[in-house]
Amino acid sequence: MPEGVVNIITGFGPGAGSAITEHPDIDKVAFTGSTEVGKLILQASAGNLKRVSLELGGKSPNIIFRDADLATASSAALGVFYNSGQVCSARTRIFAEREIYDAFVDQFVNASREMKVGDPFDPHTQMGPLVSKEQLERVAHYIDVGKQEGASLVAGSGPAPNKGYFVGPTIFAGVDNRMRIAREEIFGPVAAIIPFKDENDAVFQGNDTIYGLAASVWTRDLSRAHRVARAIKAGTVLINCQSGSDVIAPFGGYKQSGFGRELGVHSLELYTQIKSVYCKL
Repeated sequence: MPEGVVNIITGFGPGAGSAITEHPDIDKVAFTGSTEVGKLILQASAGNLKRVSLELGGKSPNIIFRDADLATASSAALGVFYNSGQVCSARTRIFAEREIYDAFVDQFVNASREMKVGDPFDPHTQMGPLVSKEQLERVAHYIDVGKQEGASLVAGSGPAPNKGYFVGPTIFAGVDNRMRIAREEIFGPVAAIIPFKDENDAVFQGNDTIYGLAASVWTRDLSRAHRVARAIKAGTVLINCQSGSDVIAPFGGYKQSGFGRELGVHSLELYTQIKSVYCKL
C-alpha cells in the first residue's frame, strides 16, 4: 500500500484511544472490544459527531433441542472454548431442552475432558493460556461466583497451579439464566448449561440478555430452526454448526453488542457518504 495509508499507533485508552475519538479531523472510528469501552468511545465522539461503529461483547445462546444430534452438538458446543473462551461471539450460555438436559451435560463434560490444554505452539494443543494474569484472575473470580450462586461445577477446577495463565474447560450445570455467570461476559473458558422447556422458552431465555452478537440452534426440524433464528435477537445465527463466516456476509451485533456491520456490502456504508448534486443545464 502507498505510504501513509496504514498507520499503526500503539497506546492505552486514555492516550491513543482518546486522541483518536476526540480529534475533529478523524471522521470515522471502528472499534472492536468491550461494551464498557465502546460506550466511552461513543460518549467521546459526541463532541464532534464523528461516525462510529462498534463490535462489542456478547453472551450468546447455544440452543439444543431434544431432537438434535447430541453427539455432534456436544462436541461442536466446545466452540465456547476456542481461543480459551476469549472470543466475543462465543456461545457461552448453552440451553438444553429438559428431556435431554442430563444426557447432554454428560456428553458435553466427556467431550471437554478430551481437550488438550497446553503450549499453544504445540500443534496438538486445543487450548492455550489466557492472555494475562489480570484475565486469569477475572475468570477465577467468576468461577467462584458460579459456585456461590449455587450452580454445580461439573468440569474444571479453576487456574492450573504454577503453570502460567491456564484455565481448563470449565462447565457449570444447574444454572439459572438470572445468575451472574449467565448474564455477564466472562471472556474465558466457562460454559453455563441452562434447561428450557419448549421453543418459546428457549427464545425467551435466549433473548433475556443485554447482548445480541451471535447464536446457535441445534435441531433436525429446519422449520423450527428458522423460526428460532428469526426470533433470536442476534446479528449472526448458526444452524446445526459451531462456526461459519464469509466475507460477503455482514457481521455485527444487536443491543449492547454494538451497531454497524463488518464484512459484506453493508460494511462499505460505514465508510462512505451520500451526496446529492443538483445542476441546472
